[in-house]
Amino acid sequence: MLKELKENYGHLFEDDLLQEINNVGTYKEVHQGDELIRIGQYIKSMPLLLHGAIKILREDDEGFELLLYYLERGETCAMTLSCCTGNAKSSIRAIAERDSTLIMVPVEKLDEWASKYSSWRSFIFGSYHNRLNEIMDTVDNIAFKKMDQRLLHYLKEKAKFDGNNIIQSTHQDIAYDLHTSRVVVSRLLKQLEKEKMIKLKRNSIELINI
Repeated sequence: MLKELKENYGHLFEDDLLQEINNVGTYKEVHQGDELIRIGQYIKSMPLLLHGAIKILREDDEGFELLLYYLERGETCAMTLSCCTGNAKSSIRAIAERDSTLIMVPVEKLDEWASKYSSWRSFIFGSYHNRLNEIMDTVDNIAFKKMDQRLLHYLKEKAKFDGNNIIQSTHQDIAYDLHTSRVVVSRLLKQLEKEKMIKLKRNSIELINI
């Protein structure tokens, strides 16, 4: 586990902190679609992502979901941090976007390391800053952009995130992430295909000219 920590976080943390994380952290493997965090649960540990990808979602009273942001290797979840430090129930869901590996750090270590290691403080503040910017982008998309613009933005960001111009998602998956209906997503995707911007395949979308 220490080797993977150094590969993913060695540029952020000093050796002593990496060793402490290795000593107290719990190695965890999750498969695509697994739920790591559910709404309403108390969070006892924070995730440090080694490999894979995790998507963070909000959910309304009727069960409709909205994608807030993705976590990649070398990152943690600011929403999780706020729940940990405030001993509050989680207001988000965390779902594995791909098969992933994480190290779960006990919540009591957050404050201890913040006072002991400047690199840890910088990492925590940086995580808050980055996640806030991503949430603001999500709010801007909802408030100021039409659904076709939101869909284009979603496809671009997902392709960039996956490092692949073929997006492995169903129309329903996209509808959940954008908090809209499958019918609307399908109609807009067909229009994009007519404009030769994408090519629709079974359970996948190839980006051609976006």
